[in-house]
Amino acid sequence: MYRKILVPVDGSQTAAAGLREAIRLISGNKGATIRLLHVMNPLPALQGMEVAITQQVFDNLEAFGRKVLRNSAALAERQGVRAQTVFLERYQGGAADAIVGEAKKCKADVIVMGTHGRRGLTRVVMGSDAESVVRTAPVPVLLVKAAR
Repeated sequence: MYRKILVPVDGSQTAAAGLREAIRLISGNKGATIRLLHVMNPLPALQGMEVAITQQVFDNLEAFGRKVLRNSAALAERQGVRAQTVFLERYQGGAADAIVGEAKKCKADVIVMGTHGRRGLTRVVMGSDAESVVRTAPVPVLLVKAAR
């Protein structure tokens, strides 16, 4: 039985599917915790922009990430599941590195995360954080494919 589940959340329906599955896995397990992780990595999203990046852009990204964490924690707690939140701001390395690092740091039993299930050229072009996590995680990883 899992005692600590790490769940990366980014506000997407895909991440929400992972969170719902983690809640299902841990429900009724007294003393168990879901650790919600949001990784803010603004540089890839802003790469190639010709406009000056203002502090307001970073503030908005941070506010969004913290709101995602609050909403995710509220969902878990409404289901009777204890939730912790972690907000990481990263400028180097991808989200996958941050997820694996947090799993090690918090000694997670399992990582549960949503995946788009991309294949072929789309996966090559967009990359796959889920695939990177599976390859490098120190614990089992449960991938939840979001409904299309």
